[in-house]
Amino acid sequence: SLAIGHQYSSLGTQPILCGSIPGLVPKQLRFCRNYLEIMPSVAEGVKIGIQECQHQFRGRRWNCTTVNDSLAIFGPVLDKATRESAFVHAIASAGVAFAVTRSCAEGSVNKCGCDTRHKGSPGEGWKWGGCSEDVEFGTTVSREFADARENRPDARSAMNRHNNEAGRTSIIELMHLKCKCHGLSGSCEVKTCWWSQPDFRVIGDYLKDKYDSASEMVVEKHRESRGWVETLRPKYKFFKAPTEKDLVYYENSPNFCEPNPETGSFGTRDRICNVTSHGIDGCDLLCCGRGHNTRTEKRKEKCHCIFHWCCYVRCQECTRVYDVHTCK
Repeated sequence: SLAIGHQYSSLGTQPILCGSIPGLVPKQLRFCRNYLEIMPSVAEGVKIGIQECQHQFRGRRWNCTTVNDSLAIFGPVLDKATRESAFVHAIASAGVAFAVTRSCAEGSVNKCGCDTRHKGSPGEGWKWGGCSEDVEFGTTVSREFADARENRPDARSAMNRHNNEAGRTSIIELMHLKCKCHGLSGSCEVKTCWWSQPDFRVIGDYLKDKYDSASEMVVEKHRESRGWVETLRPKYKFFKAPTEKDLVYYENSPNFCEPNPETGSFGTRDRICNVTSHGIDGCDLLCCGRGHNTRTEKRKEKCHCIFHWCCYVRCQECTRVYDVHTCK
């Protein structure tokens, strides 16, 4: 539900008509109408989640490719219960919580503001001040909106709810104190401190580590008063059970080597690879053993820069030749 198309990502630039946003379930539609002023922040959160996903996977066979002219940004990739889908849900949910929290702190949303629920002192000679970001409000908005459609008694809803929450938990885990000194002649007699979210890149790095160590699960069915219910349990008993901070999945990923519309794979042909790397971004692995082509490319760059007193820098323009390696 978070990964819908360009009509949604442009919410911040035009009047919002909730009924015209594709893919919303009734509960999300009610949320949109009740919290109309928050929706641009929700849209911004989806956008930064997609951008961070593309950064984190830029050297992988699946590089978080989005599908043009489609309501489903990640297409069939999200149809499978893979670790890629787990990451997309986590980073998008984190993005919504992050963007809403930041908007509250900046004062651009009337329904929220700074977090004033401080306990105790931040330290000797310190005092609370500034604007502590209200991550509790941001995560609540993300939970209400992102989890609205995940109410089915099946394994996929259970997986999505878990990964959505893991994304939101990452922000809470990474909140940190920021402090500013006050005093005569920079003496720092008093420090004013407030709680702040990290840069979203830090959250992306954190969730990428969770992707790499995601826990594989199996689906179990059991009967309850409401009927058959599917739950997840760890596939391997000798591994540590996943916590609320970990990502979970229960289907294997395709190799993404060849184009396959059924799995959302665009293949890796013509992708730029790193000829010196032995990792997944290297030409051997990224090109799936097909080999690579090499071409030379001329680029104009600033060079021989000299600082002149005072105060400007003058540079020459140089043409440099680079080898570019692409997968066959």
